[in-house]
Amino acid sequence: MTRIPRPASSPLRHLLLSAGLLACLLWTQGCMADTDDQPTFAGGIGMEHLPSWPGAATSRNQPIPYVDIEIPNRISLSTLDGLQVDLIVGQVLHGGLYGDYQWGRDSDDLGVLRDKIAPLSPRLTLGGYLEWQLTKQIDVGANLSHDTYGAGAYLDLYGEWDLPKMWLLEHSLELHWQAMNAQAMNRFFGINPSQANALSVPAWQPGAGSQSASLEYDLFVPTSKHTGFALAVTWERLLGDAGDSPLVTRFGSRTQLNESVAFIYHF
Repeated sequence: MTRIPRPASSPLRHLLLSAGLLACLLWTQGCMADTDDQPTFAGGIGMEHLPSWPGAATSRNQPIPYVDIEIPNRISLSTLDGLQVDLIVGQVLHGGLYGDYQWGRDSDDLGVLRDKIAPLSPRLTLGGYLEWQLTKQIDVGANLSHDTYGAGAYLDLYGEWDLPKMWLLEHSLELHWQAMNAQAMNRFFGINPSQANALSVPAWQPGAGSQSASLEYDLFVPTSKHTGFALAVTWERLLGDAGDSPLVTRFGSRTQLNESVAFIYHF
């Protein structure tokens, strides 16, 4: 199932993903010697309509790249799911190393909050993942990662269901529950005393716990043997101390919507 990439606002991620892609390509020959499955490659570009910053009520548009390379039961690298290196290589259970980026917020997108709260740069996160293939259509999994600069830890539990095809159309549903430790929660949703004074709101120091739950619908519309359009709609609800932050209740929204479309070419 071809899916839309998540937000990609940092040139640094593009650089690191390109470096990872090169490393993956260099490893392809060795991996293929150990498996009969053929690798898949896909690339494209599109447009995304997403919240201006995590928790914002306003939205913005941005172009998005799409890169996806997969060597089955070995390694995958994409602008959607980051890097996964499968060290278990099982028929049902997969797991191993995981790497991705945790997005920040740009000062240009903060609106009335600009110069009152700090912009946050995207950060590389590294950790591990486990994924169970319950059936050919249903996967469930989890990944746990930590900011390589020490700015927090992130947990993501997910399930994906590939729905029956409608004619030539492929579509799926994906459910996520995400949590953060206290350090990560404070980075995104905390308000220190000086910021609280500038915003005329109470200071806020959230603790660890649930951050959000989301439901995503993905649709792939083929236009030829190698091309097609990938569309995605995501509904997300901020939970716990994230949803209760004055940044969200006074200046944003607990409900976050994201719509994307991209033109994809399969090599």
